[in-house]
This record gives sequence, C-alpha cells and structure tokens, in this order.
Amino acid sequence: MRTLYVVTHPEATHHVRGLVGGWHDSRLTAAGIRAAALIAHELRTRVPDGAEVELFTSDLQRTRQTADEVAELFGVRPILDHRLREKSYGVAGGRPQEWLDRRFVPPPAHGERLHHDEGVEGAETKAAWVERIYAALDDMLQRPCRHQILVTHGGSLTFIVASWIKMPIESVGYASFRAPAGSITTLREDDFFHNRQVVSLGDTRHLDTAKP
Repeated sequence: MRTLYVVTHPEATHHVRGLVGGWHDSRLTAAGIRAAALIAHELRTRVPDGAEVELFTSDLQRTRQTADEVAELFGVRPILDHRLREKSYGVAGGRPQEWLDRRFVPPPAHGERLHHDEGVEGAETKAAWVERIYAALDDMLQRPCRHQILVTHGGSLTFIVASWIKMPIESVGYASFRAPAGSITTLREDDFFHNRQVVSLGDTRHLDTAKP
C-alpha cells in the first residue's frame, strides 16, 4: 500500500504582510517554524518505524524550511522540485494583495478556463500550472517507495489531489480542494484494487498544541 502525505507549508511572511505569494520567495514566520516542527512530529507518528521514506518539496524557501524540519526527524535528504511551486503571478508576486485584486480578471463561469488570461503580465496560466504539477506527481509515483512526503503550497494542493484521483486535465479548470496552511492531506492506494483514496484533506489537528 502506498501512502502519500501532502503538506501545505505553514505561515509565511507574505501571509502576515498581505503580499501576493506565488513565486515570491517568502520565508516562514516564527509561528510557521513552530508549526513546521509540529508537522514533522505528526508525520513521524504516522509512518511506521523503519519504513523507507522519500521527501519531495517545492524549491521555494517557505517549503524548503518546512521540509528541513521533516528531513531532520526522518534522517532523509529533501528532493527539490520546482514543479511543485505555487502558481506564478508574474509581476504581481511580492506586491500587496490589493494591487493584484484590482487587476485580476477572473475566469468565466463557462468557456475557456485553463488558458484564461488573468490580466497580469507574466502570470502563469492555470493550464501551465496544472501540467507541471501533474508531471511532478507522475514522476514521484514511478518510484517504488511506499511512504512519500510532499511539501507544497495551498493552491497547488488542488492539482496534486486531482492528479492523484486521475482527473483529466481538461476537467481541472473547475476543481478546488482547499486546505489551510500547515495542513496534512493523506492519500492512499491499496495493493489489491489499486483504488486511490483521499483519506483526509487539509488535516490541522496536529497544530492544536501551538494555539495559546
């Protein structure tokens, strides 16, 4: 049985400063670092002792910092993959969220959504975003390891789950699987039917001990 644990990085500086994330290379806040340690300890309780573990992460600082906490506890080296990044918002990255909100052109309710132009110079289309996430997950699942941890971003989680359940890319334009920062989503494939389960989505119970 293969189990994939998908972690959304915890609180980062762009969250508290009201900035657009995307490829803006923000770092974890002090609270985010504490949450990353809790994530690592929670994962340690879920993975059997002695089991082989692989750890994959987006190459941005906030995900790498999260993955480093996990790597230290499991004694593994993170595998960096730029394809696991959040969506690129082009020139909006690192600017105030309100700057983007004034310019953003939302996709239509009907019609072309994957290649929709959002009106921001250099912004990645949803199609490009989806395709790289699907490709990254396909490569991960070619590996025989039965316990894999993937550290990514809240927006990218949707397409990891969609790829996991083999949703066709042409249908992903309407998909949304939301999860809070610092969450763990558990995905599992059984060895008999090879059904792919979404065991839990956006679990944050491990963060309860961090609350005052």
